[in-house]
Amino acid sequence: MHKLPKLSSRHIDHRNYPPGVAYMDGQYLPIREAKLSVLDYGFLHSDATYDVVHVWKGAFFRLGDHLERFFRGMTELHMSIPYDKAEVADVLHNCVALSGLENAYVEFICTRGTSSDFSRDPRDAENRFVAFAIPFGSVANKEQMERGLHIAVTDVLRIPPSSVDPTVKNYHWLDMVKALYAAYERGADTAVLLDASGNVAEGPGFNIFAVKDGVVSTPDQGVLLGITRQTIFDLCAEMGIQCRAQDIAVEDLKSADEVFVTSTAGGVMPVSRIDEQPLGAGEVGLLTKRMMALYWQIHEDDKYRDAISYSDSTEL
Repeated sequence: MHKLPKLSSRHIDHRNYPPGVAYMDGQYLPIREAKLSVLDYGFLHSDATYDVVHVWKGAFFRLGDHLERFFRGMTELHMSIPYDKAEVADVLHNCVALSGLENAYVEFICTRGTSSDFSRDPRDAENRFVAFAIPFGSVANKEQMERGLHIAVTDVLRIPPSSVDPTVKNYHWLDMVKALYAAYERGADTAVLLDASGNVAEGPGFNIFAVKDGVVSTPDQGVLLGITRQTIFDLCAEMGIQCRAQDIAVEDLKSADEVFVTSTAGGVMPVSRIDEQPLGAGEVGLLTKRMMALYWQIHEDDKYRDAISYSDSTEL
């Protein structure tokens, strides 16, 4: 007679996690204790929207812009949470303060959630809000920041906007993961995907910029309207540099004087090689270096800062 295995009363997770604090269902938890139900449609169907903001030297950067995009995403996806923007901001502040992190990667998520009878009708699900703060991480590591990223332009097409709106942050990343593996096979650090017309789109978690004859350009269709991307437009306007959103052909990217990518996770990151060929002199460009420096300098501007109060927090 077959003997059934023992039914465990709780889940034991042997994996290691970075330090940090999460918020779920009204509770602040050590990051290792934050768990999502296997029945959540955010997990089962990638039915979720999210945003990521970073904390640098004890202050959020452009938090209001990230909150605005997050709430717009929920509206577009017919989701809602029982918090307004100020209350979400308070939760994020608490996650960072409780973690004690001065430089943090802070993500906040709304999933479709679950329904008590596993209904396939998304209107029956109770949406779930989750937030967490972990140590700041970058798309590019220290070595890549110094010598420039080596990127591969793949033939993988970004999911078209007519299918999934790229301006609403989402977890439909299999096209990006496919492109990453294609890039790794070619010895590159990361990948660039194309749009349906064969022009440059974006990469896994970043926007891309090309510099040619002193003019800065970035794709305008089928891409996330990144907050760091917008910061580049702002910096260019302050410096009197022309920055425009337009189609960028693959050959124009490869023949650019400089290329850099932007993300909340890393800021402004240089590119020095494309498809195994040096870009320009194969070094980080002068304008790129200037943008990298100015990007972190603007973090000191009170207009963009939301300081964290750590005084009453206790690290978990």
